[in-house]
Amino acid sequence: MLKSLMVAKAKEELEQELIDKEDEKQRYLDEKVPPLQTSSMSFAELQELCRELHAKVDQVDEERYDIEAKVLHNTREIKDLNIKVLDLRGKFKRPNLRRVRVSADAILRSLLGSKHKVSLDLRANLKSVKKEDTEKEKTVEVSDWRKNVEAMSGMEG
Repeated sequence: MLKSLMVAKAKEELEQELIDKEDEKQRYLDEKVPPLQTSSMSFAELQELCRELHAKVDQVDEERYDIEAKVLHNTREIKDLNIKVLDLRGKFKRPNLRRVRVSADAILRSLLGSKHKVSLDLRANLKSVKKEDTEKEKTVEVSDWRKNVEAMSGMEG
């Protein structure tokens, strides 16, 4: 409900703004361009009126051109200033970081400083496993399984 009221209020304000702009435009035109009465004019007077209107059109075109040139100049200047601001802000390209191997001791030394006295040898705490032991266990299991199957089936030799 609140949203619909806000939309309705915005719509009313937009319509009022358009009406105000139209009124302002009409007021400006009434001020700058008086109504023409050409019915009672002679041919020479009409030519003179055309010359005056042509001069006014030229003057308005010159003003429009000057304003467009100023706007273009200002937009270029704004663009250049934005580039300078970005450069001054320090928007630099980040360099590619290289991988560095650091031991756990070095990491703890850098984090804890001189407080670090215990060395971490992570491999010393691991249990050593021999490949030969694992292979023997597998072969024993296979042979045990076959003997169990033969014993269970009752088809011994």
